[in-house]
Amino acid sequence: MILDEDITPGKIRNTALGLLTGREFSRFELEAKLRKSYDNNELINVVLDKLVKDGLQCDYRYSGAFVRSRVVRGHGPARIRLDIAQKGIDGALLLRVFQEEGVNWFALARDVAKKKFGNKRAVDNREISKRMRFLQYRGFDFDQIKYAISSSADQ
Repeated sequence: MILDEDITPGKIRNTALGLLTGREFSRFELEAKLRKSYDNNELINVVLDKLVKDGLQCDYRYSGAFVRSRVVRGHGPARIRLDIAQKGIDGALLLRVFQEEGVNWFALARDVAKKKFGNKRAVDNREISKRMRFLQYRGFDFDQIKYAISSSADQ
């Protein structure tokens, strides 16, 4: 950790920019990483405010990238909501991102189930329960799971 007298806004900004060149970070994540290196919380917040003002750090942009990456992995809305809350993103912002991304959660649940279990029908309650638990773990709600399982039964 760098001592208080050695900390300058320029050093903090350079560290933050170095982190941001690799990938997007939420403000919460970036602040936590900077606090590991620098002991001046006031200065960190000033630098982060300036980065936001300059458009170099944006929680909305981060949320969009996060949601898209999780959808590609086959995660449902509940799992994404839980994961992104740990990154310091509030529910209202996430809801806006969900609406703008326009993800068809039912189709995604069906595709995830098909990828995992193939086109085989679930023949007994044990297999149905197994599929339901898998999709629930992935973050899909009951209606989406029911749709995915019934879609595989129709084929």
